Amino acid sequence: MKFIGAHVSAAGGVEQCIARAQAIGANAFALFTKNQRQWQAPPLSEATIRAFKQACEQAGFTPQQILPHDSYLINLGHPDPEGLAKSRDAFLDEIRRCEQLGLCYLNFHPGSHLKQIPEAASLALVSESINWALERSQGVTVVIENTAGQGTNLGWSFEHLATLIAGVEDKSRVGVCFDTCHAFAAGYDLRTAQSCAAVFADFEQIVGFQYLKGMHINGAKCTFGSRVDRHHSLREGNLGEAVFQHIMNDPRFDGIPLILETIDESIWGDEICWLRSLASS
Repeated sequence: MKFIGAHVSAAGGVEQCIARAQAIGANAFALFTKNQRQWQAPPLSEATIRAFKQACEQAGFTPQQILPHDSYLINLGHPDPEGLAKSRDAFLDEIRRCEQLGLCYLNFHPGSHLKQIPEAASLALVSESINWALERSQGVTVVIENTAGQGTNLGWSFEHLATLIAGVEDKSRVGVCFDTCHAFAAGYDLRTAQSCAAVFADFEQIVGFQYLKGMHINGAKCTFGSRVDRHHSLREGNLGEAVFQHIMNDPRFDGIPLILETIDESIWGDEICWLRSLASS
């Protein structure tokens, strides 16, 4: 079964996400468990935790259908020791918030070398940061998102993802979130059925589908290989529709959250319906 949804607002409390997902016909969703642009956040209250779990149970959302995202401020490959320590502490806090809510995934961007250390050294720091956080937590799988490669961001190539995973000691608790827009911007051609098959064959060989725990389903305003992160609606922009048809008809994408981060939330329900219409087409 395909679990399709969107990154919905947690305004008013994370327990509000469930109704917002249901309103667009989703059977998956993503959320921030705290303000994604601030380092500190109030702890989750027992009432909020209880309300979130009850709403998920009543609506039939299991943890495998939910893909929380961490703060954009976190840089697990930070070259400065103080910045790295701050990011690690914030990352661990994000994991523990997921633990409290009974969630099994935490999606994150790996980080950036900021032109201050070699790329390989920063990648190693990300893996070390993951190990540090996993040693201090339990039950949550950290899910590395491929990036567009904008600026000094890591994680734009399959080789980067494979290197990060190789450095993680507990491989049962690490995975990947594949973003269609980011992959296109990074130079992975997803515009035809043939090129999609080739890209995902490379992904299987270099990373491995056993690590795929979620996807971000996005169109692209950016141009191919531009290394610029600009999302678009699914049927607009430069990416085209072939990749979405491929995803909807390939069983390797079953049973994981497929999350819209497209730019017009007023048509998320329509985009979800359209994706479902592509199955077996």
